[in-house]
Amino acid sequence: MMRVRMSVPGLRGLRWAVAVGVVLALVAGGGGRAQAQGFQTAAPHAILIDADSGSVLFEKAADELFSPASMAKLMTAEIVFHEIRQGRLSMDSEFQISEDAWRRGGAGGGGSSMFAQLNSRIKLSDLLRGLIVQSGNDAAIAMAEGIAGSEENFGKMMTARAKEIGLTRSTFRNATGYSAPDQKVTARDLARLSVHIIETYPDFYKIYSEREFTWNKIKQQNRNPLLTLDIGADGLKTGYLEESGYALAGSAVQNGQRLVMVISGLKTARDRAAESRKLVEWGFRAFEPRQIFAAGETVSEASVYGGAKGGVPLVAKKAIRLLVPRGSGDKVTARVVYRGPLLAPVEEGAQVARLRITRGETQALDLPLYAAETVAAGTIPQRALDAALEFGTGLFRKAIGQGEAAGEKASTGS
Repeated sequence: MMRVRMSVPGLRGLRWAVAVGVVLALVAGGGGRAQAQGFQTAAPHAILIDADSGSVLFEKAADELFSPASMAKLMTAEIVFHEIRQGRLSMDSEFQISEDAWRRGGAGGGGSSMFAQLNSRIKLSDLLRGLIVQSGNDAAIAMAEGIAGSEENFGKMMTARAKEIGLTRSTFRNATGYSAPDQKVTARDLARLSVHIIETYPDFYKIYSEREFTWNKIKQQNRNPLLTLDIGADGLKTGYLEESGYALAGSAVQNGQRLVMVISGLKTARDRAAESRKLVEWGFRAFEPRQIFAAGETVSEASVYGGAKGGVPLVAKKAIRLLVPRGSGDKVTARVVYRGPLLAPVEEGAQVARLRITRGETQALDLPLYAAETVAAGTIPQRALDAALEFGTGLFRKAIGQGEAAGEKASTGS
């Protein structure tokens, strides 16, 4: 794995350092202690990101696993949205309320319900509102059974789909969010899922802002407490389990800027509402954007083995912006990370690297980088020269690695 690290004391030198200052180094992964970020929350797990740039404004135990409770219904909804987008379902598709959906997911099950009647057939447009606005477990089970044959099979679909869209650590077992030993997520993954839903399905996302929904003559209010506050909130989903506490994945827009937050582990619903509002308001107030690279501008260059050229420029698909605390002098470190050298041929547009920017002790950005042009396979003499150079470099790396291993072993005390 190649890691190119560039460190600068502030943003003024960042563009030059990333584009020009190429230094090979082994670097510890990003992370960050919450107390170093100028904000405190009582929530055990939390993350706040700027949706457009992907900048992480705050994180606390954002990669630790916990039970998602009803926030799992975000993944349930994503599956349904995706099925509609693929043409396999429509909003007029109907699903039957089975006995399991009625008994375990209905009012008698002890959780939230849309109060669907046993054996009734309900259009998907209504089931989605039952799921999103009312957090209905009966709606979740009915859709899971209708799509996958059983909720267990649907849980497997959820996990597979989660991996496809970049949720690297989350595992799902059911559509409802009911407690299950292996059903675990992270705050970072739920934030990524939230942004994915907002950006990929804007028409469906509008349902998350609906304040109430009536079914079977029973009107229920949207459970998202942020929707009642004057902070620009327009989604997403609450959750509660005794084992994991009160949780919320939320989003709000002010002056064209969208923030997405996830918190979990709070003791009361009042704490959930208060901490969510505090985090969102702080994010809008305390940060300002800085553009680092324009869309299509070269970020760095990756080495290519066996190619007509020895390197390929790396670009992002859109402008790279970083949100920074107002008046902050935090140190900013940028790394271009890829497994290299890349093997020719390299196709233009192929994702071949990542740009990781750390602000202070927070990994503020982690974005894919793409080959800006095609690098064809080189001639036989060019490939032979690369092979000789790689052989020599490999011997050097091996010697360095043995030295590092010996040093680590020698430094361990008794």
